[in-house]
Amino acid sequence: MLDRDLASLYEIETKVLKQSIKRNISRFPEDFMFELTKSEFENWRSQFVTSNSDKMGLRHIPMAFTEHGVLMLSSVLKSDKAIQTNIQIMRIFTKVRQMLLDTTEIKVDILQIQKKLENHDKNIELVFSYLDELTEKKENDKQRVKIGYKK
Repeated sequence: MLDRDLASLYEIETKVLKQSIKRNISRFPEDFMFELTKSEFENWRSQFVTSNSDKMGLRHIPMAFTEHGVLMLSSVLKSDKAIQTNIQIMRIFTKVRQMLLDTTEIKVDILQIQKKLENHDKNIELVFSYLDELTEKKENDKQRVKIGYKK
């Protein structure tokens, strides 16, 4: 997102947003925020078909923010909207962490069930092999001579 769009989103002036960034520049590494190149800026600026582009705030090269930069801005800015956004982000992170813990527990349970099933499969195979051996013995056994009294 561009600085002017974020300023509008957080209900502050672009100038205030840029000042806050300059005061907290160490919080915005290259993968959080960058400035458009001159050619990107000229290309972007040419997309607006208006004669008063200078009045729209297009005189200065805008800053572009990645997802992480947008989130970091909410902790740097002092507007009510930014504060509320930052609070929501913290709540969401807490929920996501809890969801990850819950899914980890479910994965552990599933692994335990899988191990039990593997053991059951092995036991069933063993029972069938014993049954096969017993039936083979019965088939191969000769008839015994009966011992005892004859009638």
